[in-house]
Amino acid sequence: MAPLRRLRLCLCLCLPLLLPTTTAAPAPAPTPAPRIDWAACRSLSRELSRLVATLKEPHRILEETHLSEEDPKNWPPRIRCSDACDPSTLDTNNTRCLRRILQGLQHYRDLLSSDIFTARRLPPLEAALDQLLGLVQQEHGHPPRHPMAPSEAWAHPLLQRLALQRLQSFAAIMSRIFTHSAS
Repeated sequence: MAPLRRLRLCLCLCLPLLLPTTTAAPAPAPTPAPRIDWAACRSLSRELSRLVATLKEPHRILEETHLSEEDPKNWPPRIRCSDACDPSTLDTNNTRCLRRILQGLQHYRDLLSSDIFTARRLPPLEAALDQLLGLVQQEHGHPPRHPMAPSEAWAHPLLQRLALQRLQSFAAIMSRIFTHSAS
């Protein structure tokens, strides 16, 4: 080998040993994420279920109507098997499940604030959703929001009925999840 190449090879191998070592301050210990208050979530989700179940339909004809709407984008958020909300997964890793719950809570809260419910405000439901959102957001932050498209006034009673039916289903499943996790 040529002397110049040997010198470069030697410098490359030895240079790290020759440079002064800096003692960096130890990395701060990670702050633990706030723990979710499962018992409070259980209580609030039960209250939300109770509130939705006791709502009276202002249009009697809609009481006997079953509304169905296919949404290709799977919106509003629904708790699915892939969200890992089953008891065995919840005990070890509840992140995906809580993110889906957070998405659903935010969706229904936005829906209750939309033009669909302008003529029929539901303060107790809004308050229960706000409290649940506050508890779950402590651990998982704010989900992306999907603004509600304006709707025709004649459709509001139908859309309210559909939204409240879906909220009731969502609240029942969410309540089961929080009940398991609180025990």
